[in-house]
Amino acid sequence: MSVTTLIIVHTVSLFRDGLRLALSATPDFKVVGEAGNGQQAIQMVDQVDPDLVLMDIDLPGVHGLEVARAIKRSHPHVAVILFGPVNDGSAVVKAIRAGVSAFVPPSIEFPDLLATLRQVRRGEYPINDLVLSSPEVAATVLAVFRQMVGDDDTQTVFSPLSARELEVLELVAAGRTNREIATQLDISNQTVKNHISSILRKLAVNDRTQAVVYAMRRGWIKVVLPNGS
Repeated sequence: MSVTTLIIVHTVSLFRDGLRLALSATPDFKVVGEAGNGQQAIQMVDQVDPDLVLMDIDLPGVHGLEVARAIKRSHPHVAVILFGPVNDGSAVVKAIRAGVSAFVPPSIEFPDLLATLRQVRRGEYPINDLVLSSPEVAATVLAVFRQMVGDDDTQTVFSPLSARELEVLELVAAGRTNREIATQLDISNQTVKNHISSILRKLAVNDRTQAVVYAMRRGWIKVVLPNGS
């Protein structure tokens, strides 16, 4: 079993100690660093290059969302999971635009947190599940995306993506995993990965969520929520 390295970023040392102790009993994760503020987190990512960063959104100095943006700019392969208010649609939108993979409540139970970490390690984006499972959050996210699409300054008719790539990206926007996309389109999981790699390269973005936001801004794709909005 490959070991996933991670950094814990939180102002409360007791919280970090408890989480590190809990993760030490899990053979597939290894804590390789801790930080108490945003600036320390950015420096530590530069030093140890972890697979994941598990971070509180409310940090002194540099805010957690700004830290996430900085990490994704310099280390696009590093996945960021934020502790924050999941019922705050505005915060979730900002997290999506920052390239965050998951957004979890501070009160989350450890087994649920572990499941989220494993989802992210597989390349999934649980933040999409959060949006689709909460009507209030989904409404806020959709309103922002519609505003972005309606902005004349960001509109363009031309899309560099193929019809199949747009189809894949629209399913990504709907929160589908690679496996679910492969099943729905009757293609292999590797083909889905190839399409996503091509999408990221063509759009010059770091990850799936940034690609979705980029495409939605230009009206290339739309997100269909469970209520049909």
